[in-house]
Amino acid sequence: MANAIIVARAVEKFYTQPDGNRIEVLAPTDLEICPGKIVALLGPSGSGKSTLLRMLTGLSAPSSGDVLWHGEPIASHSPNVAIVFQSFALFPWLNVLENVEAPLEAKGMAAIERRKRALKILDTVGLDGFETAYPKELSGGMKQRVGFARALVVEPEVLFMDEPFSALDVLTAENLRGELMELWLNKKMPTSAIFVVTHNIEEAVLLADRIIVLGKNPGHIRADFEIALSQPRNRKAAAFIEFVDRIYEIMTQPDTEHVPAAAVQMGASRSPKRKYQMLPHARPGGIAGLLELLHDGDGREDLYRLASRLSMDVDDLLPIVESCVMLGFATLKDGEAQITPDGAAFAGADILNRKVLFRDAALKHITILQCIDSVLKAKSNHSIPEEFFHDILDEHFTQDEVDLQFDTAMSWGRYAEIFDHDPENGRLILTDPATEPADAANPGAA
Repeated sequence: MANAIIVARAVEKFYTQPDGNRIEVLAPTDLEICPGKIVALLGPSGSGKSTLLRMLTGLSAPSSGDVLWHGEPIASHSPNVAIVFQSFALFPWLNVLENVEAPLEAKGMAAIERRKRALKILDTVGLDGFETAYPKELSGGMKQRVGFARALVVEPEVLFMDEPFSALDVLTAENLRGELMELWLNKKMPTSAIFVVTHNIEEAVLLADRIIVLGKNPGHIRADFEIALSQPRNRKAAAFIEFVDRIYEIMTQPDTEHVPAAAVQMGASRSPKRKYQMLPHARPGGIAGLLELLHDGDGREDLYRLASRLSMDVDDLLPIVESCVMLGFATLKDGEAQITPDGAAFAGADILNRKVLFRDAALKHITILQCIDSVLKAKSNHSIPEEFFHDILDEHFTQDEVDLQFDTAMSWGRYAEIFDHDPENGRLILTDPATEPADAANPGAA
C-alpha cells in the first residue's frame, strides 16, 4: 500500500557456516504495516517470529531483501518505533518515573519536558502514584505497565510487542489486554500501528485486525488474513471461535499449504517441501496420553476446549497433536482432533503391543526413522555412528533444531525398539535384527 509505514520486500535471514553451508532461518518474506491496524504474528517456536520483528524495527539487518520506512531504506533512518518485551527489562536501580524517562534522556530531551511527558503517560497507563516505587516493589502486571509506559513515552509511530503478556498470570494478562485495547480504541495511545508477536491464538484473534501465521524451517508465511470482527470482541461468539479453530487447524497441519492473502498480491513463492519432516517435539508418553483421552471419550475432541480442559498452553498441546496426526493415529479437521482406527488400536493395546504399533506407524510415516532403520539393516554389523544422522539433518535444519530433531527421533526410535543407543561410543545399533522381521510380521507375538 502507498501509505504503509513499514514495508518488507523479500526479506530473508540466513547464516553461513564455516563449511559454506547456508542455514536459512527465514525464507524470503513480504509484509506491510499500515496505519490504524493491529497486526499479530503467530507461529510455533523456532519459526522466526522474533527474528522478523527485529528486522522490521531496524535492530537486525536482513541477509537479503529490503525493509522500507515510509518508502526509504530503514537503515538510513532512525525509525520512530518502540518495543515492549516479554521480560520486563526494567532498570532495577531506577524508580518507575526514571525508568520511563530513560529513553527520552537517551534522545537528549530536556529534563523538564521529559518529566512532563513521563508523568502524563504514567497516568494514562494507570500508574499515577507509583512514580517513586522501584521495580522490586511492583507486581508483574505493574512492571509490564511500566514497560508499556516506557515504550509509549517516545510516541512511537509503530509499537512492537514481543509476547508482552506471556510472563503474566492469566487474570493479569487479561486485564492488561483489555486496558491496551481501551487505550487503542479510544485513541489515547500516541501510536499509529501495533505489531504483536504471540503464540496465543485466542489473544491474536482478540486483538488483531490482521493475523499472519508462520511455518518453520525455514520461517515462511503460511496464512495471512483479516479479522473482520468489531471491537470489543466476544470470545464466545461463533465467529470468534471459528477464527480460533481455523488457526488451530493451520498450525497443526504443517504439511498442508494455505495460500497467504499477501502472497497473491505480492507474488511470494511457497517454500519447497523438505525431504525430512520437522518432527514435533513430543514424547511417546504424551502421545499415548492424548490418544487415551480421545479413546476414552467419543473419539474426538475440539482442540480449543481440550486445551482449556487440560489447562495447557497451545505451545505444549500442539506438538502432541501434530505427532499423533503425523503417525496416523489421529486426524485434524476444523480444529477438531479425531482418533483413527490405528490410534484406537494403540490406545487400547497393552504396553508391549503399543511398542509394535508405534514402530509400524513410525516406519510407515517418519522419514528419518525409515532412513535410520534402512541404514542399520544394510550394515553388516547393524551399527553406525549417530553423527552420521546428525550430518544428514544438518543439511535441512539449524544446529539447535538438529539437536532437537535428533533427540525426538531417538526418543521415538528407542521407544519403538527400532534401534538401541550406545552412548559411550556414540553409536546406534539395530534392535535384535535376527528376530525383527518375525516380530513385525506378527504384532500379537509382542
